[in-house]
Amino acid sequence: MDVLAEVLRVSGARGALGVMLKAGGTWGLWLDSYPGAALHVVSRGTMWLHVTGEKPLQVHAGDAVLVSPGTAHGIAGGAAVTMGSCDRAAAARAFGDGRAMRLGSAPAETEVIVLHYERDPEVSTPVLASLARPMHVTAGQNAQLSRTVELLTAELAQPQIGTTAAINSIVDLLLVQFVRAWLARHPQEQSGSWLGAMRDPVVRDALARVHAQPEHPWTTKTLAAATNVSRATLTRHFRSALGQTPGAYITRWRIDLAAVRLRDTHEPVESISYAVGYASAHAFNRAFRRARGMPPGEYRSRLRK
Repeated sequence: MDVLAEVLRVSGARGALGVMLKAGGTWGLWLDSYPGAALHVVSRGTMWLHVTGEKPLQVHAGDAVLVSPGTAHGIAGGAAVTMGSCDRAAAARAFGDGRAMRLGSAPAETEVIVLHYERDPEVSTPVLASLARPMHVTAGQNAQLSRTVELLTAELAQPQIGTTAAINSIVDLLLVQFVRAWLARHPQEQSGSWLGAMRDPVVRDALARVHAQPEHPWTTKTLAAATNVSRATLTRHFRSALGQTPGAYITRWRIDLAAVRLRDTHEPVESISYAVGYASAHAFNRAFRRARGMPPGEYRSRLRK
């Protein structure tokens, strides 16, 4: 079980090209309303990332920086530039025409590819949202990531048959490669995040089993036995890596799976309850009401109004 791939799939972390920026001179944009994650890839020149409460971060050519969902931030040509709001209509027109969005009055010295990653609002498992600070990977830290950025840049520079499909695939690949590179280089920043938990072999093994068989009657005892550790050890690792018990994580993931199925399928509630690991519809109803504040049937009806 590839846990990262499974959670990204269920959480709807699908990428899309936002816009290609070409900027020169004095320029800056403040981005404050996009609910998903944003990945800024600098293909030429230098930009500065501004996040409230953080020191401005310089991002060089070949670098990439990921900002967690809902984080207001700005990108600019300097550390002390006054940033205006993004003209989203102009960005949409540029994207629709296959053109770069130009910023500043001087000839372009910096090129930035802005990518967006949506998340399913019905899924509460925090893959990217738990990251407190932007994730920064430099050009020299991952050659594979750099080659993928070059491939994306080439597709954008010379559109041809199949370019849209190619870009969509590359954008999704970039997220996985970016996360790999960041995990390998920033262990000190991972504590308490879902991604950071992937470096703990005990937690990673346990999550792989839960995600591979969410319908299995897992308890802390049976999960500890399956991963060859004691219940106390498993609980300690989960609390350290994820800030919650194994039982709490299992429940959260099952409810996430159920919420997506309630919205996207016509399966009976009873069938869904068994599919996500509950022995009875009554137990499922009780757990779902605690997690989402209403019974499954009402939840489904509200989503479909």
